[in-house]
Amino acid sequence: MLDAAATFRALPHAAGVGYKPQHFTDLQQDPGPVSWIEVHAENYMGDGGRPLAQLAALSERFAISVHGVGLSIGGEGPLDPDHLARLKKLCDWIKPASFSEHLAWSTHGSEFLNDLLPLPYTPETLAHVAAHINQVQDVLGRQMLLENPSSYLAFEESSLSETDFLAELTHVTGCGLLLDVNNVFISATNLNLSAQAYIDAYPTDRVGELHVGGHDEDADDHGAPLLIDSHGKPVVDPVWSLLDYTLAQTGPKPVLVEWDTDVPDWSVLRAEALRADRALAAIAPVQ
Repeated sequence: MLDAAATFRALPHAAGVGYKPQHFTDLQQDPGPVSWIEVHAENYMGDGGRPLAQLAALSERFAISVHGVGLSIGGEGPLDPDHLARLKKLCDWIKPASFSEHLAWSTHGSEFLNDLLPLPYTPETLAHVAAHINQVQDVLGRQMLLENPSSYLAFEESSLSETDFLAELTHVTGCGLLLDVNNVFISATNLNLSAQAYIDAYPTDRVGELHVGGHDEDADDHGAPLLIDSHGKPVVDPVWSLLDYTLAQTGPKPVLVEWDTDVPDWSVLRAEALRADRALAAIAPVQ
C-alpha cells in the first residue's frame, strides 16, 4: 500500500480541459480560465515526435494530468507489464501533477476491448482491484486517482454499493478518487437512482479531481431514458447543477471539461471551461 501522503492535491483548484492537438495554438494564445490540461496516457507513449514536443511545451505553462484508459484495472488477468512500464516512462518524464485511471475492465485474454466495462461490487472484486491499484502505485511511485464508471446495468451479485466499494479501496490502497459528475448523472438516470444521494454517500474527502462532460440521450427497449457517455456534446444543465451540488460538499477542486469526440472549435470548449470556472467561483471553501 502506498503511503497516503497524497499527491492528489497538486492540481490547481481551477478549470481544466482535455487537451486536443488542434487546440495547441489556441491554448497558448487564449487559454481563458484554463490553468491545467488532461492528456490520455496512451496517446503519449511513443519515443518522440510532435505529440511529445507539444506536451513538453504545454507543461511549461499548464499543470498536467495524465489519464489512463488502457490499464484495465478491473481486468481478470494480470496487468500488462509492458504497458505499465511505458506509463512509468511517461510519468517519469512529464512529472504530472496527477495520474488517474478507471474503475473498469477492458481486456479479455490477449484481446483489448474499446469499452470501459463495469464490475460487480463484491469483496472478491475489491481485493482483486486493490492488488492492481497497489501494483500501479508501487511501479509509478505515486498515488493514482480512480474514476467512478458510467453504468448501464447493475450486477445482482453486488453486495456493496459503488460508493462503499470506492471508499474501501481508498482505505486499503491509499489511492485518491476522480469523481466524474457526468458519470454519476448517467448512472443515476440509467439505474433509476438519485444522483444527489450518490454524492451524499461518496467519500468526498478522497476526491482529487472532478470531471464534467457531454453525453448522448437514447431510450431502452421499454422507452425509459438511456444515457450514453460519449464526451461529444456540451455539458447539459442538470450536470452543471449536479456539479454545483458536488462542489458544495467537496469545496474547491480541479474541474475538468471533457470533450473527446466531435471536438469543437476552441471557442466552444473555452466557453465550457468558463462555466466551470464560474461554478468554482460561486462556492465557499469547505471548513
